[in-house]
Amino acid sequence: MTNVFVGNLASNRTPDELRALFQTYGPVEGVKIMTDPETRYSRGFAFVEMTYDLEAQKAISHLNGMILWGQPIRVEEYRPRLAA
Repeated sequence: MTNVFVGNLASNRTPDELRALFQTYGPVEGVKIMTDPETRYSRGFAFVEMTYDLEAQKAISHLNGMILWGQPIRVEEYRPRLAA
């Protein structure tokens, strides 16, 4: 399974929209749009869990930089930051 980071999202995007977009490349296990805990507004980024690595890489290469919903989105494989 590959966790994909999606950035520069418009604040009104929904998990269903992201799921539909990524499912054109392969099975999606889950979608989580990150929100501010106090306001519950979108923080402008999300994580998409794709079942198969090869299909996730295909989605990343096709979607990164694509203009969707009026702005270019950033799509890359999620790599957790190492603690300093």
